[in-house]
Amino acid sequence: MFQAKPLTFQLGSSRVAFAALHLQGIAFDHYTALLQFDPNDLVLSNWQVFAQDISSKFGVFDIVVEAEENLFNLQMCNNKRFTTFIVCFKKEAYKTGWNYNTLWFALHHTLLQCIKDILCLTSKQLSYNGYKALITQIDQWYWEDRSKYSAP
Repeated sequence: MFQAKPLTFQLGSSRVAFAALHLQGIAFDHYTALLQFDPNDLVLSNWQVFAQDISSKFGVFDIVVEAEENLFNLQMCNNKRFTTFIVCFKKEAYKTGWNYNTLWFALHHTLLQCIKDILCLTSKQLSYNGYKALITQIDQWYWEDRSKYSAP
């Protein structure tokens, strides 16, 4: 964002102010307390100091561990399409650095049982991408079939 508008975000304080608009919860409370009680704090005017302060106090300690936890807790919902779900899955998966075999295993465990049941009846896919494509096809068939019976 800052590089897209170099004149607007030339000053560190303008970068800090822009980023502060997106703070939430305790991070936002921390920022507003600084504004109120210590308005001359360098955190409020220097982008690098601000970024260091916020990330050290409120940032993720280990991105990989958090992504792995998120994958272990992720489950596909009955009323969601696989194409929507796989976006959430990939978002976390890319952070882990896992190979395709491990991602295949993790993805399989997040799927609905009805999809797993159909996968048992199909030929085994040789690649992770082939596996995702097959699941996408199964999901599309499900939603097409569902729309036939729910149409007026």
